[in-house]
Amino acid sequence: MPIPKKVVGYLKKAKIKFEGIGHKTVYTAYDLAQTLKKDLKDIAKTLIVKADSAYKLVVVPATSRLDLKKLKKVLGAKSLSIIDEKTMAKVFKVKPGAISAFGALHKVGTVVDKSLLKAKEAVFQVGTFTDSVKMKVKDFIGLENAQLGDFSQKAGYTLQKITKKKTKKKK
Repeated sequence: MPIPKKVVGYLKKAKIKFEGIGHKTVYTAYDLAQTLKKDLKDIAKTLIVKADSAYKLVVVPATSRLDLKKLKKVLGAKSLSIIDEKTMAKVFKVKPGAISAFGALHKVGTVVDKSLLKAKEAVFQVGTFTDSVKMKVKDFIGLENAQLGDFSQKAGYTLQKITKKKTKKKK
C-alpha cells in the first residue's frame, strides 16, 4: 500500500522534502526501527491523547516513553489520558494503530517532545502499516505548527542485534 495521497499532497503543497519508505508490515515504532535497520532515536512514535475534551497528537522519539504528568503540565490540562485503539478507530476513522503523525490532517493539534530535535531527520508514520516518510524534524515541526515541550523520559529500549546463524558445511 503506497503512502496515502492525502499525505503526499499535504507534504508537496507545503513544499516539504521527504522520502517515502515502503517496508514490511509493522505495528510498532520498535519494529519499524528493526525493519529499517535505523536507530530508535530516528523513529518518531505517534500517540493520541485526550486532554480535557480535546484530542492531541503526540510525537516522541521511539527511545522514549510518554510522561503523562509532564505532558499534562505542558498542555495545561486538568485531565489527560491516552486513548485506546477502539476510540482511535471510531473518532479518527483509521485502522487501530494506523494514525499518521500529521495532526493537521486529522484536524487536531500536534505536540512534539523536544528530544526529537536531537535527530536531524526522523521517520514518521503516514497512516499505513507498510509505509512511512523520512523528513527533517524541523520541517515536520514547522509544517505542523507543533507545540514543543519536555514530556518524555528515556525508556531504555535497545534494538536486538540480529545475528546470522553459522551453518556447518557438509563435507
